[in-house]
Parts: sequence; structure tokens; C-alpha cells
Amino acid sequence: MRALHIKLLNQPQAYAPIWEAMRNFTERRASSSTSLPDEIWLLEHDPVFTLGQAGKPEHILNPRNIPIVHCDRGGQVTYHGPGQLMVYTLIDLKSLGLATNEFVHKLENCVIDYLQTLSLTATAKPEAPGVYIDSAKICSIGLRVKKGFSYHGLAFNVNMDLSPFSYINPCGYTGLRMTQLSHYSSVDLTQVIDGLMTTFKQNFGYNHFQFTPLTLTELLNYDQQTTSV
Repeated sequence: MRALHIKLLNQPQAYAPIWEAMRNFTERRASSSTSLPDEIWLLEHDPVFTLGQAGKPEHILNPRNIPIVHCDRGGQVTYHGPGQLMVYTLIDLKSLGLATNEFVHKLENCVIDYLQTLSLTATAKPEAPGVYIDSAKICSIGLRVKKGFSYHGLAFNVNMDLSPFSYINPCGYTGLRMTQLSHYSSVDLTQVIDGLMTTFKQNFGYNHFQFTPLTLTELLNYDQQTTSV
């Protein structure tokens, strides 16, 4: 049985503690002699710009007092904030038999398939990972893979203030248009989570889900206990 543990944090979180927790979880998991289930962490962030490992600061045009975090994912600069669903994918790619580019393609398909259930046509672009509706980006993807284990994930714009994207060159592209689900549908975040996790199950072949609502403190304590086996 291929199990997936889904951790749901129900209020916006600061970026740095979540990033540190993902990194620590992955490092402990990679060094563990015990095979642990894959995890998805679902949450929103407080407003923040994140700059990828090889990100160029010149793509941040005017941060306007929004914090900037230089992190270890791939890609350039993007914005996270309330109303955007973060789907952090802590996945053992080796057990799935996936190369990183195949994993990215499947993540894109999860979002595309979900949008199709809402009668929305979306596409991916091989030269610019993510998901687009009419050339406007609705979902960004940025990953780090360490010893075959992934972390970071995707950012799905649901119902948020898009104006901070105009303070940057999103994903390093001048003039890239951003969009969000609320422009096309009235579904709420809970419905998005249910639908997206269904397509995730279909695309990756998981046959058992375990949903766990957590606070940040509970998340940190839970994963410390889990990976110390």
C-alpha cells in the first residue's frame, strides 16, 4: 500500500520556519534506515518574496517592505501570501521511479487535471515550469531534490492579492501575467484542497491518504518524533 500523509496548517505561516522544517525533515529522512511515508504539507504563507538558489536580485524591482528570503529551491523570484495554497511535496522520488523533470511534469498534470474538473483549460510550458491559463500563470513550481527526496513544491493562486507580483519579475520573466482561480470560479480553499489531492492521488498512484490538521508547533514536534525512529 502506497500511503501519503497530508499535513494541513490552518492559518498563514511565516516562511522561514516552514522552510527549515522541510529541510530538516528531508535530511533526517535521507539518513534514516526506516522507510517513511511521503508527506504533503498544505498551508498559506504570510506575505514574502522568495528568491531561488540561483535567483538574481535584480528581478526584485521594488519589495515595498515585503520580506525577502533567499532559499534553496530552484527558480528565480516569486511571491507567497494569504489566499495562495502552498503544496509542499516531501516525496521519495526513487520509490516512485521518477526523475526530477518527470516529477515536475506530474505536478503540473495534477493542477491541470484539477482545473479541468472546473471546466478550465490549462497548459504547461516546458521552457517555464508551472501551469498557465491563457498564458497567465496560475501555479508556480520550485523544488529541491536531495539524495532522491524532494521538498518545496508548488504555489497555487486561489484567491489572493496579486499586486505584489507587479513588484517583481515573476519567475524571472519581465511582464509575466499572473492569475488566480477566483477569476474563473467561486470554489473555496477547502474545495481546492479536496480536488487537488484527488488528482494528486490519481497521478501518483497513492491508495491511502491520512489528513492531519496541525499547528506549526505540532508539525515540528510530529516530524521530529516521526523521523527519529
